[in-house]
Amino acid sequence: MIKIEINGQIVNASEGDMLIDVADGAKISIPRFCYHKKLSIAANCRMCLVEVEGAPKAVPACATPVADGMKVNTKSPKAVAAQKAVMEFLLINHPLDCPICDQGGECELQDVAMDYGDDVSQYSEGKRIVGDRNVGSLIQTDMTRCIHCTRCVRFGQEIAGLKELGATGRSEWMEIGTYIEKSISSELSGNMIDLCPVGALTSKPYRYKARSWEMKATPSIAPHDSIGSNILVHTRNGEVMRVVPQENEAINETWISDRDRFSYEAIAHQDRMLQPTTKEQGEWQALEWEAALEKAVTTLSKYKNQSKDVVVLISPSATLEEMYLARKLFTGLGMNQIEYRLNQQDFRADKAGLNQGLNRSFASIEQLDAALLVGCYLRKELPLLNNRLRKAQLAGAKVSCLATTKLDQNMVVSADMVDPSLFNGLAGLVKAACERKNQAVPAEIGDVPVTDDMHKAVEQLDAAQDGMIMLGQMAQSDKDYALLLKLASMLTDLTGTALADLAMFANTQGAHRLLGDLQPHQATTLTDRFANKKLLVTLGVEPEADAIDPNAAMALVKQVEDWIHISPFSSETSQHHASLQLPMAVFAENAGSYINLQGDQQSFKIVANATAESKPLWKILRVLGNVCQLDGFDYVSSQEVLDELSTKMPEPSSVDSSQIDLTKPEPTMNLTPAYMGCYAIDSMVRRAPALQATPDAQAPVRTI
Repeated sequence: MIKIEINGQIVNASEGDMLIDVADGAKISIPRFCYHKKLSIAANCRMCLVEVEGAPKAVPACATPVADGMKVNTKSPKAVAAQKAVMEFLLINHPLDCPICDQGGECELQDVAMDYGDDVSQYSEGKRIVGDRNVGSLIQTDMTRCIHCTRCVRFGQEIAGLKELGATGRSEWMEIGTYIEKSISSELSGNMIDLCPVGALTSKPYRYKARSWEMKATPSIAPHDSIGSNILVHTRNGEVMRVVPQENEAINETWISDRDRFSYEAIAHQDRMLQPTTKEQGEWQALEWEAALEKAVTTLSKYKNQSKDVVVLISPSATLEEMYLARKLFTGLGMNQIEYRLNQQDFRADKAGLNQGLNRSFASIEQLDAALLVGCYLRKELPLLNNRLRKAQLAGAKVSCLATTKLDQNMVVSADMVDPSLFNGLAGLVKAACERKNQAVPAEIGDVPVTDDMHKAVEQLDAAQDGMIMLGQMAQSDKDYALLLKLASMLTDLTGTALADLAMFANTQGAHRLLGDLQPHQATTLTDRFANKKLLVTLGVEPEADAIDPNAAMALVKQVEDWIHISPFSSETSQHHASLQLPMAVFAENAGSYINLQGDQQSFKIVANATAESKPLWKILRVLGNVCQLDGFDYVSSQEVLDELSTKMPEPSSVDSSQIDLTKPEPTMNLTPAYMGCYAIDSMVRRAPALQATPDAQAPVRTI
């Protein structure tokens, strides 16, 4: 540690720290625009100029490393004069858009101008004007406001991994924009909105909707993937206006994905169910809640203790409280088949245990020496986990990928393997590892070819002190998922690496622990699990869109005699085939808890008013339990449900791959979507107009 003096205050610092970081740690304010703690140092705005004793002129605090005994003054006449001069230059071309600018009230330029600007400008020439480019459906550009801090440029290159924005021209003619006329396609692009210190980049869906001082910011948890990003939901009069990140270094750092940022648009979608409805003689009729619940109970009573005739589908993004009450209600009625893994079609591995966790912290991914992604489009599936892995790759880690098609990665992939059969590809890697270790190759994979890239990937995994194999959505939805899990486990044993079967959805880990033992082990395919059913109950699920096999899902909804559809949205399929529809609240209108990929249990509160007559799912299940005259459904709040389930929550199970038999897969030519697309994973995301206008809204299909 060294000591420096700032404004007469002695401050401890580490050698090599930048002056601006040391000042921030001591709560000494230094103005800045281009500096951001997560980005590289550019020092191009010059707003952070300070006086350092012995230096001939003011120096930028963001690019000046501290030295022992350094004396710094941020408020001396020399420093303040430099800061005021920079501010005057920045305002020369800045338009007077504050009354109509969405950044007004939270603009860094406004704040700094109040302290360092002048009320009269010496500049009397005409201001420059910069044309705006259409960069997509998510970000609105007003580039005349740009002050060339280059935060957005550096974010694209350093965090998103895509060089989509850059600077062209010089001096007064310099502009920030796309190199060619095209949209910004990064799945993290919305973070540029937060980074922009002025109103040059703002949210297109939020444009002209509200002012920052009109809104209330409430902490919540993002519901669309297993990261569990911490967010702030901004509401005005109980209506969600926008979503922004809340910093949590251990989970999402300072970022959120575009999926978490813009999905709120679906809250006001025209498909929202506004009141309970029932189908009478082919026509939908509105019901009061009391009558609707009585009708639901009448239908449920018809199938009491007939478990083989009933299937309950619950969203893997439902809260712990909702899953617990669903289990309590339906098992109390003798209905034991509650399904949540609709993205899976092979269930032969269930007997080995259920655990789709990371089994380590998110931050530790940055320390990996090698990683192998198997059927895992990590960039699209879990963008923030991909960001951690990309940091590891930039630090020297070797990343390999095995997929059924060429994936557009944003990091250097040392061995990029493509095989239409994930089984053959992973079997080739196991065979290469056996040969490297001079071990016998299992007869079931003896005839599988091995490529140079496979040898290379195995060599890198074997040489790593800290290596990991990650299974993703394509692997989990494969018809031979159990065999892939077996092969991946064999490969980890051969190379001394760790295995992570990555859950995609917000509460898959919670579902494994609360509902995993209710799975019918004798039914090993999704089609078998859906066969010969008479009653279907869907809880936040649209089977035709959420199931990886839509044909099996449609066969189910057509064969059942009764379908109780509890969801925020009514779909074309539910309109045609459901018998009763009950409107359910979305995440912002609900309270509950999730368990994320690294095992964190996080709770969130209601932040918005309910839409029309929609109710939180946990309340619907509680009242159904009461009307069914089951014991133990007298909860007043979701916290009471959480308190009870916390005493009964099973510990996470481990996976014993020795319980899985290695066999040769059966060939097939069925077309099944193996990757659903990052903007197709749940009913809210599918109904967010801005997200659906992006290139990522189209989901690829492959042969399995």
